[in-house]
Amino acid sequence: MMTLKQFRVQNFRSVMDSGWIDCDNITSLIGINEAGKSNLLLALWKLKPARTEGESKIDALHDMPRHMYTQWENIPEQIKFISAKFELDDATRDKVVALCGCEETAAQVVEITRRYDTKYLILFPEYLQNGAIQAETVSDITNSAKKEIISLNEKTKAEKGIKGKVIEALDKIITYLTGKEQLSSADLKSINEMFPNNIHKSATSEIYPKFETVKVAIANAFAPLKSKNPSDSEEARTLILAEMPSFVYYSNYGNLDAEIYLPHTVKLLRGEKVPGFDNDAKVRTLRVLFDFVKLNPEEVLELGSDPLKQERVRTITMHIDNYNRPNKTNEEEEIVDITPDESEIKEAERNKEARAIKLDSAASSLTASFGEWWKQGDYSFDFKADGDYFKIWVSDKKRPAKIELQKRSTGLQWFLSFYLVFLVERQEAHKGAILLLDEAGLTLHPLAQRNLVAFFEKLAENNQIVHTTHSPFLIDTNNIDRIKVVYVDKEGFTVASDNLRDGIDASNKSSIYAAHAALGLSVSDVLLQGCQPVIVEGTSDQYYMNAIKLYLIQKQKIIPDKELVFLPAGGTSTKGVQGIIGVLGGKNEELPVILIDSDSNGISLKKNLLSGLYMGDYASCVISAKDITGMDNSEVEDIIPFSLIEKAIEKLLRNDDDLEFDTVYSENEPLLPQIEKFAEDNGIVLESGWKVELAKNVKLRLLKSKDKIDDKYEQMWITLFNRFTNEKQ
Repeated sequence: MMTLKQFRVQNFRSVMDSGWIDCDNITSLIGINEAGKSNLLLALWKLKPARTEGESKIDALHDMPRHMYTQWENIPEQIKFISAKFELDDATRDKVVALCGCEETAAQVVEITRRYDTKYLILFPEYLQNGAIQAETVSDITNSAKKEIISLNEKTKAEKGIKGKVIEALDKIITYLTGKEQLSSADLKSINEMFPNNIHKSATSEIYPKFETVKVAIANAFAPLKSKNPSDSEEARTLILAEMPSFVYYSNYGNLDAEIYLPHTVKLLRGEKVPGFDNDAKVRTLRVLFDFVKLNPEEVLELGSDPLKQERVRTITMHIDNYNRPNKTNEEEEIVDITPDESEIKEAERNKEARAIKLDSAASSLTASFGEWWKQGDYSFDFKADGDYFKIWVSDKKRPAKIELQKRSTGLQWFLSFYLVFLVERQEAHKGAILLLDEAGLTLHPLAQRNLVAFFEKLAENNQIVHTTHSPFLIDTNNIDRIKVVYVDKEGFTVASDNLRDGIDASNKSSIYAAHAALGLSVSDVLLQGCQPVIVEGTSDQYYMNAIKLYLIQKQKIIPDKELVFLPAGGTSTKGVQGIIGVLGGKNEELPVILIDSDSNGISLKKNLLSGLYMGDYASCVISAKDITGMDNSEVEDIIPFSLIEKAIEKLLRNDDDLEFDTVYSENEPLLPQIEKFAEDNGIVLESGWKVELAKNVKLRLLKSKDKIDDKYEQMWITLFNRFTNEKQ
């Protein structure tokens, strides 16, 4: 299944350009009301909705930014509003390669864009059309082959002279390459013409197989010049659209009513208007409800119709005696109730019984499947039809009496309604579905919201989730990198960022309140209840520690009694650290553990803490990186195996000279100064926040990789976490 890696909203309602938004299995969008979080989800939904109806349809009149509508209404084919990058699974990638003959690397990622004319643009951003290759590559292949062939011998008289011919050809190629820096397709043609023809070989030849090998190696070196762009293949584009996951969107506005008036429902599902009812989200939920029941509301009405209410038309013939017009007759129609006969009564009884059985069967099925899906309760559902009304009743073990759905919690109403939409539309999606949840679980109790976070983790094993929230209880502090802040920029448009401090001015100050509260930076007792806080210097350290914690718990290397919560101090300022200690230590007058780097700033901070707050019994609660690594000036990055961070460093330090950091890396020296020196020496500018990006990549790789961690580092981690949990708090 294709995996959503990033999406970008442009030219949609309040969003002119959100910027690229990174996605994980679960992605949380936080921000104040009216920041535009819902608009981001709605645009993404319209990329490929599981069902195209209601708000999921592209509607330029309401979806284009108001101030641009008159300029754009007649050119919808030129205006794009949603783009998404997907990583292809191996099977889909191989199909693309087979269809268009491109390189595997070119088919790893696809970017899909949709415009207001509903059409799609398909691009493969990893495809690079190279006009030339490095001559050095072919020169190395040729020189290496020549050295090897010189050491080989002709085996039989039949292949006499083969060695000299092959070496002569290689010398020609080497001479041809001298002074060249780059090679084109024309150079490959010239090189092929230098290879000897009609050479003799024997069955035991050592030289001929090597000769064939070098020809193949040179041809492969030129392969990038022949690589086809999969974006040019109509078959590949059609395949991608078919394989792209569908999106299922849900908001609180679609919550079901407990009592559903069937005559209105019949009209709504036909697309007709009902006075006083204008809620497309609820119509959608009604539709999936009846799809689940496998009935349509009109049939429910018909099966439950009472034969006693059937009206018949009777024709009455009347004789009129009139002296002017004798024997004149007149016919009139009279509507009367006619008592049904026995067969009609039995048919009505069978219909009502069939309806009751179908509703009971559907309710039993819903009870069973909902129980498998949501394990926080043992709910039992009952569907009843009474006259023109369809009703939903709920009971559970604590409250066995059946109660109308609308008299149960709004949280349960949300779960049931969302579940029906998810269940039906996911099944229709076939290729998997990505869930877009707007203010998910907003009406749930805080503890139930915590359960919802755990439920999301389970759900995300098969279905990626992007959700918006205001609640700190719906933010997973173990995966703070999943949070994106949504705010309004100075021009009044919606943007999103991985940096939780972006856009924070007087008007947007509360945008990241939910994240700060979830991190334990508010004075809420609830958030810190039962937790063991550990202060780290910065956000990157928080990522590393959360990743290591999850790894050690998964491997059963540690079993902490309390939830370990890592809180970034925002640097090595003594004042800043003391401020957080004031919040964390205020509850029980105990001091939290602090993990700091052993660079000059960290050494200074440790000295200040040990001579002040942490003097005496609490000295062991201040842990420096050197305590774990044994290396002077070491930092948290130095307890990470190089194999985990190497690829992220390569991406960070990519340059035109193809210089590799691993050729200069030393395991016996602190990592970060080495990275900074390499960048400086090679004219590479390290962007702001590069340390955080490294940490995020390490976390993803550690939790998804099946590679074994070197015992040296695993033991470092165990030692460190034992200090977190065993030292005096």
